[in-house]
Amino acid sequence: MKKTTFVALLILTTQCLAGSLTNSLKDIEREWALIHYSIPKKQQEEAYNKLYIKIVDVAQQYPERAELLIWRAIVKACNADNVSPVNALQYIHDAHDLLQDAIKKDPYALDGSAYVTLGALYYMTPLWPIGFGDEKTAKNLFESAIKINPNGIESNHFFAEFLLSLDKFDEAESYFARALSSPSREDQKYADDQLKKLSRIGLESARMKKKEDSNSLFTTLLKEDILN
Repeated sequence: MKKTTFVALLILTTQCLAGSLTNSLKDIEREWALIHYSIPKKQQEEAYNKLYIKIVDVAQQYPERAELLIWRAIVKACNADNVSPVNALQYIHDAHDLLQDAIKKDPYALDGSAYVTLGALYYMTPLWPIGFGDEKTAKNLFESAIKINPNGIESNHFFAEFLLSLDKFDEAESYFARALSSPSREDQKYADDQLKKLSRIGLESARMKKKEDSNSLFTTLLKEDILN
């Protein structure tokens, strides 16, 4: 075989493999979005388990790809809500380890989604010794995600949710607004549109809580003036 022919076949094979992985990732995302946003709660555990098996099968073809580690982690973390507390804690720890491996392999995979998901786990998981929850670590992870994908719907939405949980209303409002201003991706439109709905709810919540906080402060100051 001529050298030029071999090189051409090698390039073609690489392109085919890349195209196949891209299609697989799109299928995984679509199926996850359907389960997460549309399937009734009582059916989710089985659906997530089937999806997880599919991801593992694809990962056998691409063992070095961080994207598949991230999706395994996302499915594990989402399914933790459908199992017993003991199993849920194990799922969360499994997801944590998968995401750390993904970051080591490729921190930019899926536009930094490993940082977003890991950040969410760190602020939603119980503190040690039950879990590994840590607000400072969560903040650092979200900030890393924002640096990689400053206009991403996911990175901005979940950072905003984290800030809202800390009663940082102005900052939360800003990041919810950024999530809403980002266009939905054509190949992930359904999932992005659903997340934007949640961002809209979050934005209204941040504004309402900021107003309540302001009114509460005004009432407190008024009472102090009266007492004085």
